[in-house]
Amino acid sequence: MKVKFLKSAPSIKEAIEPNFTEIALLGRSNVGKSSFLNSFTNQKIAKVSSTPGKTKLINFFEIEDDGKKYVLVDLPGFGYAKVSKSMVKDWGKNLDEFLKNRFNIKLFIHLRDARHPDLEIDNNVDEYLKSFMRKDQQLLTIFTKIDKLKQSELAKLKQKYPDALFVSNLKKRGIKEVREKISEILWGKNENNKA
Repeated sequence: MKVKFLKSAPSIKEAIEPNFTEIALLGRSNVGKSSFLNSFTNQKIAKVSSTPGKTKLINFFEIEDDGKKYVLVDLPGFGYAKVSKSMVKDWGKNLDEFLKNRFNIKLFIHLRDARHPDLEIDNNVDEYLKSFMRKDQQLLTIFTKIDKLKQSELAKLKQKYPDALFVSNLKKRGIKEVREKISEILWGKNENNKA
């Protein structure tokens, strides 16, 4: 997997040209989005911070996997506390505009914390995405921090969310499955399913 940082954009107006298929990565602040990005790409492309809501820009990364290219769009975390209300409003407007109008987004990845699987804010994000998703778009739920769960808790979570994927960035568990699932969604079932 080759990764190239393309751009950080403060709004949709400064976004890159939509030349490739895109995946939009969403997650609540403190869900481990930066850690997930680093595990997924197997390199340190995102700064991991102990302060939630550090990503305030839309970051674009070009991913080349087995000869096929797509763009991973890392979006600001939602539910951040320590920013001004006007900034939150601006980001909300930008993101709403971006997600609804960006025609080449084929996949929304929603990261959720396995320890808090049913937060209202996450349920609202799912409902919001489903309210405007087109037929050629999909939503993939990925639970992070599964290393913090007991086996019985994890089994229960898998039962409740049978279509979700489960990862531990700390122990690098589930990352291969995420890559395979993305390939399957973007390029079709049997292609690019190499380890």
